[in-house]
Order: sequence, then C-alpha cells, then structure tokens
Amino acid sequence: MPIYQLTENRIDPVEPATFAKLQIYERGDLKRILRHRVDVISKDLMVIAEEFGDRDASNRRIDLLCIDKEANLVVVELKRSEDGEDMDLQAIRYSAMVSKMTFDQAVQAHQSYLESAGIEEDAQQRIFNFLDWKHSKKEAFGNEVKIILVSDKFPKELTDSVLWLNNRDVRVRCVIVNPYRFDDHVLLEVQQVIPLPEADERRGNVKQNYIEDRMVRVSRKQDRSKFTLSIDGRNRRGLNKRYLMYHLAKAVVRKGGTPEKLSEIVDWMGNRLFYVVDEVVDEKKFVERLTANDTPGKRSKLVRFFYQQEQLFVLSGKTYALSNQWGPRTEQAATLICEYYRHFGISFEKE
Repeated sequence: MPIYQLTENRIDPVEPATFAKLQIYERGDLKRILRHRVDVISKDLMVIAEEFGDRDASNRRIDLLCIDKEANLVVVELKRSEDGEDMDLQAIRYSAMVSKMTFDQAVQAHQSYLESAGIEEDAQQRIFNFLDWKHSKKEAFGNEVKIILVSDKFPKELTDSVLWLNNRDVRVRCVIVNPYRFDDHVLLEVQQVIPLPEADERRGNVKQNYIEDRMVRVSRKQDRSKFTLSIDGRNRRGLNKRYLMYHLAKAVVRKGGTPEKLSEIVDWMGNRLFYVVDEVVDEKKFVERLTANDTPGKRSKLVRFFYQQEQLFVLSGKTYALSNQWGPRTEQAATLICEYYRHFGISFEKE
C-alpha cells in the first residue's frame, strides 16, 4: 500500500524502497532495533531471549523469543524478502524446540539475555511484572507456542501454508514491514496481513463455537470403559478413566513417587498434568489461586482438576491438583506409569 506526502497543494508519493537497497540487514539492524520495540509488530509482547537455541549453528537460533500476556511463548522470525521463503518451516521447527520449555528455563534464558544486554535486573521479577503475577504460576506458563513471521514480502507458497496452519489451530501471524525513503529518513509501514486484524475476533468466536460443537459430538460418543486398579493385591473396581488415573497417581505418590516424575512419564501432558501452588494451602486458597485468571463467561479451570481438599497432593511444601482431562491415551499413560513404578506393586486392567 503506497504512502503519500500531503502538502498544501499536492499529494506526492513517498519513494518505496527495500531493506537490501537501504543496506538494512536482518540480524545487525532489524532484530537489534525490534528487540527494544517489539510492540511495533505486536502489542503485549515481551522479548525474553535473542538468538535463542544452538549456539554452534546460526541457522538454528530463534531471532526473538517472546512471551505474551497469557504466558504463551511466541517465536518471532525476521527475514528480508529475498531469503524468506522457508521462514515458516524454520519457525515451526523452532516452535517445536521450545514447546516443552519450563518457566524456570525461560527465566534462565531471560537472565542470560539481560546480562548480555548489560541490564542489571532480575529476570524472574521482570517476567512477573509483565504478566501481572503476584506469585509464581508455573503451571500456566507456555501452554501454547505462537509464531509471528516478519518480512517486507511473503511468497504465495508461504501464505498458503500459514492459512492452512491457522485453520488447524496453529497460531501464526504474518506482519509486513515495508521501508520508504523520505528525504534523509527511512519510514516503516507495519501491517498485519494474516490474519487480518478484524478477523481475529471473528476467529475467536468461530473457534469457540467449534470447540463447543466438538464437545457435544464427543460427549455423545464418550468412552464408558471401566477399569480395575490393583494396589498390593487389593482391587478397586468400576473406575472410569479419570478416576483410574487419580487413584493410580495417589497410590504412586503415597509410595514415594513424585508429581514431577509423573509429568515426565506422561510427557505429552507436560505442565498440564498438575496445577501447582508453591506452598501448602487448603482447598479454599487453592481454588482462589486456580481461578485467579479465569475469563468471565468462559468455563472455569476448576472443571479440569481434582481440587477438593481430600484430592489435593501435598509434598515438599507444595500443593498439587491432578488434571481430570484424560482422553484416548489414558491406557497408555497408566501402562507407562505402572511399568516405571513396577516395584510399587500397582497394576490395572480393563473390565
């Protein structure tokens, strides 16, 4: 979209340019400038690391690793148009690379970033301030990885791929940054082109309707399987999936296992397996922490966890609530846990 200069008597076009002609480089210029003003490409972002990844391979490092206000990770990939054709593939690989990043790892990465920039601040407190957290909510961190691609031009093959990914709920945005020469100055036109800004809200409504419709369809086909859990030769029968996993986890923890190890075993659940409060609290305070960031009009997080007093796990000064969201991989999860803790004398079978 052209930019014009309005004078008293005329409208004159401002000269379009390219980063190459202006000798503005991706790594030495664009990234260096945008890391301090990342809000230019997307509001409510905070840069936590630059050139994050394999230190021995420049083509395997994330340009800017950010977080948003919902504590999601955001991979920002910058390219000039002449070498940007595969940036979507790179960004997907980078997203997979950081998808299991923990809050502590993010703090460590941000502390390294601050030290390299000569900023003498505490990384964890900076993240807390940005997220408006009064206390640690590690279980809410990094539940989604989003992608922002920034270039002065996107080829059709890339935009087709991005549209396909967005339709499958992989959150990718394309932001065009076009330079213009005006006298001795360089102007930047910044425009989000995928998805269009006005489409974001509609997309959210469509996604919510899709989820609700899918939940209705799934509920009609709900798996009614029952299981028997055996602990030291004593059987607990008639358990559905969620209570099979609750009583299995309870037995493992009682015998010396830890929630952290269970999360490692059931690695596809990651930090969603438990909600953790970093102190010993009762049910009332736990519920306050769990629902602190609930969005009005949406389902509360309470429905996703075993949160009642007798269901909470208390270990090493922390309070844990187990997820009750178990789907088609329930039996696989139970099998892996029983195999790892085979010396605990725990087994199960489908009735």
